Amino acid sequence: MTRKLAVDVVRDALRERIAGTCAPGDRMPPEADLAREYGVSRLTLREAVRGLVEEGYLTRRQGDGTFVTQRPRLHNNLDVNFGVTQLVESMGMTPGSVPIDVREQPAGEEEAQGLGLRAGATVLRVERVRTADGTPLVYSIEFLPAWLMPAPFSVERFQGSLYAELRDAGVAVHHAVSHLAAVAAGRSQARHLDIKPGAPLLLLTQVDYTEADQACIYTREWYVSSRVDMRVYRRGARAPAQAVSTLSTKRPVSASAAVKRRVSASPSSTSATS
Repeated sequence: MTRKLAVDVVRDALRERIAGTCAPGDRMPPEADLAREYGVSRLTLREAVRGLVEEGYLTRRQGDGTFVTQRPRLHNNLDVNFGVTQLVESMGMTPGSVPIDVREQPAGEEEAQGLGLRAGATVLRVERVRTADGTPLVYSIEFLPAWLMPAPFSVERFQGSLYAELRDAGVAVHHAVSHLAAVAAGRSQARHLDIKPGAPLLLLTQVDYTEADQACIYTREWYVSSRVDMRVYRRGARAPAQAVSTLSTKRPVSASAAVKRRVSASPSSTSATS
C-alpha cells in the first residue's frame, strides 16, 4: 500500500467515524492512539487529519487538541458552473429548497439589463432558500424571461433544479458570468438564513447563457460564508485567465471578483445555480 493510498484510506475512515459516531464539539483521540488504531505512522495520520481540517470536518485548538466542527464547510469551485444541489450532494449531505415566492412581474432596470430585455418586460421571479441537511445555506432571487417556461408558475414547481426546469422547456444552460462580493447580511437575508443581521455573506450575482449567448437566468445568491468556501482556479500569467479579481478602492471593506463559469460536461452537474 502506498503512502498516498494510506492517507486516503485513513481520511475516509475518519470521515465516516465523524459522521457516524461523533457530535459537534467532540474531542478526537490523540494522534498516537489514532495512528495505532488504524495501523499507520503518525505522519500519515497527521496528513489525513490535516485534510479533514481543510475540508471543515475538524478544527485544531492550540494546546487543546483536535475537535469535531459543527458541520463541514461546502466547497464551491467557481470555475465550474454546477449548482447548489450538486454542491450539497458532493459533501454527502441532503439538499433542500424552501420556496418563498414565485410570481410574474415587470423587470427592473438591473434584471432587464442582465437578461438583455427592455425595462418593464415580463419576467418570472423565483425567491427561495437552499438548505444542506436542513440548515440554510443560500438565499436566492432568480429572474428569467417569462416566455422561456410554460405556465403555471406554482411555488411547488421550484423546489428543485431551475436548470432542469429549463431543460424540460428546451433551454440548455451552457455557461455563466458571475460577480462575487463580500457583503453584510441585511434583515431580510438574516431572517431567511437564520443568522444575525450584519453577519458576513458572499453575494454571487450571475447571468446564465445558452450556447448561442442568449441570457436566460439572472440570479442574486447570498451564501452564508461560514458554511461555504468559494474557490477559483487561477492559471499562471502566461495562460488565459479563468478569473479576474478586483479589489475595490472606493469601498475598502469589500472585495469583488468577476468569474466566467462553464457548465460541467457531466449530466449530473447541471443543477440550478441557486
